[in-house]
Amino acid sequence: MASQEAFLKKWGISRISKSWISQPTFSRDLFRKAWEICLNSPCWISLQKLLVLSISDNTLTASIPAGLGNLTRLIKLNLWGNHLSGPIPHEVGNLVHMTNLVLAHNSLLGSIPLALRNLSVLSTLYLFNNHISGTIPAELGNLVELRDVDLSHNLLTGFIPSTLGNLARLRNLILSYNELSGPIPSTLANMTSLILLDLSNNQISGCIPPSFANRSLKELSVINNSVSGSVPNLTSLVSLKLAYNDLSGHLPPDVCRGGKLQHFTAAYNKFHGPIPESLRNCSSLVRVRLDRNDLTGDLFDHFGVYPNMRYIDLSYNRLSGLLSPEWGSCSNLTGLRISNNRLNGTIPSEIGQSTQLGALDLSSNHLVGELPKNLCNLISLIELNISSNQQSGELPSEIGKLLKLKRLDVSGNNFSGVIPEAIGGCKLLISVDMSNNCFSGSIPYESAQLVDLQELLDLSQNSFSGHIPSQLGQLALLQILNLSHNNLAGRIPPSLINMASLSALEVSHNELEGPVPDGQPFRRAPMEWFTRNRGLCDVVAGLPSCSSSPASEFPNVIFLSGIAVLGALLLFFLFVGFAARLTKRRKQIANATSQTGGGAFSIWYFDVGDAYDEIIKATENFDDEYCIGKGGCGSVYRATLSTGEVVAVKKLRQPDTEISWQHFQNEVQALTQVRHRNIVKLFGFCSTPRHKFLVCEYMGRGN
Repeated sequence: MASQEAFLKKWGISRISKSWISQPTFSRDLFRKAWEICLNSPCWISLQKLLVLSISDNTLTASIPAGLGNLTRLIKLNLWGNHLSGPIPHEVGNLVHMTNLVLAHNSLLGSIPLALRNLSVLSTLYLFNNHISGTIPAELGNLVELRDVDLSHNLLTGFIPSTLGNLARLRNLILSYNELSGPIPSTLANMTSLILLDLSNNQISGCIPPSFANRSLKELSVINNSVSGSVPNLTSLVSLKLAYNDLSGHLPPDVCRGGKLQHFTAAYNKFHGPIPESLRNCSSLVRVRLDRNDLTGDLFDHFGVYPNMRYIDLSYNRLSGLLSPEWGSCSNLTGLRISNNRLNGTIPSEIGQSTQLGALDLSSNHLVGELPKNLCNLISLIELNISSNQQSGELPSEIGKLLKLKRLDVSGNNFSGVIPEAIGGCKLLISVDMSNNCFSGSIPYESAQLVDLQELLDLSQNSFSGHIPSQLGQLALLQILNLSHNNLAGRIPPSLINMASLSALEVSHNELEGPVPDGQPFRRAPMEWFTRNRGLCDVVAGLPSCSSSPASEFPNVIFLSGIAVLGALLLFFLFVGFAARLTKRRKQIANATSQTGGGAFSIWYFDVGDAYDEIIKATENFDDEYCIGKGGCGSVYRATLSTGEVVAVKKLRQPDTEISWQHFQNEVQALTQVRHRNIVKLFGFCSTPRHKFLVCEYMGRGN
């Protein structure tokens, strides 16, 4: 022992005893050098009395030396979590006193040595997280003292040896994440002490042996295999994981008879019939996935209150009935998914009490009524999907409280009204789908505050009007923008070329006109994204050139025709001597102006009190974006009113003097008294200290 200590101290190893080498307090490089020397030299002679060798934490490299087999007194060998490679040496079979062999979390290759059959007292065998291949030796069935075996996350092939059924003391058998095939041996039911059996993520076929019924098994997982047939009536389970197989028949009726079931996943199978009655009062449940089956029955009757439930998915079945308000009593629930079923009735407002809820998916059902405002109390909500139902009413403005919301899908309903401006507060949104509804009004500028939008902004198949907000160009991360099938007017804002991530922009079936912005998102876009509009042109292949488009002549039509006709009319009035009638009409205009406060809006087809504000709002205080023509006396703007009607607004650039006011009255007088097919109709006029403008008929493509 003295020579051993002297050798190790030479390399700076300070912690050594007769039975232990673990987590030494020296540099890894020094210890790695000592390991290489000791395992490849006569140094082994000085370590032959070692009982326990435990070296972990990424210290060792290279392969396991054959000299390790000389440590014949070794009871425990733990080389967990290193960078060991190469095969497991057959000399390990010489360690006949070994009870614990732990070589997990390395990069070991080759097969499991047959020499392990010599380790007759072995109780723990951990070889998981390596690259071990070949088959599982049938000889392992002779190691009757085994209690824990974990061979998962390797490259093992072949069948599961039926001889493993001899391991009557085995408690845990984990063979997951390999390439094992064939059936589950019925002999495994003979392992009377077995608590955990994990065969998930292999290529296992056949059925679950009926002999598994009513055993002491607590955890069974066969996830992601090709297991078929029905499931035996397992009654004492804590965890049952059957997902991603070809299982059929009814779910085990007494699956929660023991009252301890926590995890139950049977998704992506062919189960049919009702949900087991034993689940209704199974208060121990934590996670349930029964989605993608053919389950039937009344959902209201099958589920109760689950104080420990964190996640449940019942989607893609044929469940019917009402949505129970008791879901709101599941205080730890973080995910509730019941999409693609046959639920009816309304969404209970009580669900808003489940404040830990992070995902709520009730899409593709027959739910009606308004969206409860209480849902906006779900401050932890990340995903809200109520698409493809029959919901109606307006979206509550309280939706702005959902500060963690990342995905919002309310498409395919009957929602109406305007989109609440408060949605701009949901700044973490990455996907928004409001398509196929009855939303109206303008697209709120606040939507441009959703700068994290990445995947989708879909407002198609609605009744939106007004202009496309130029602020949408701030959504630099957005990939898909769909504004098709609405009543949007004006031009596509040039600012949209700033949307560097945009891969699809669909604006078809609107009232848009003018040139398509010349930017990367548009140059290679298909024409179908822009069809059925008033007159889009340029850039996109298949659209007409703006220089030849009738729409390109429109900006000057109203202004030029107004000037020419007005001059002719004034000469006409002077020539025929209608001075008296003109004077009388001027007095009437003056009286109308004085009655509305000297700066009012006189108009025949609009509400006098609101029309002025509406024109200012519709043109965003005469923003250049709405300007469709300019001349020496003023500019012409296109304005879409809240009624949906489009008008042309001629704003005069004249100083506020008595003479300018007189000229303004003359123009109003001329347009109010004469009707001609070449003269636009005057709907109204405004004169205030800030603005003087005429509201005229809008003539798309007129001349």
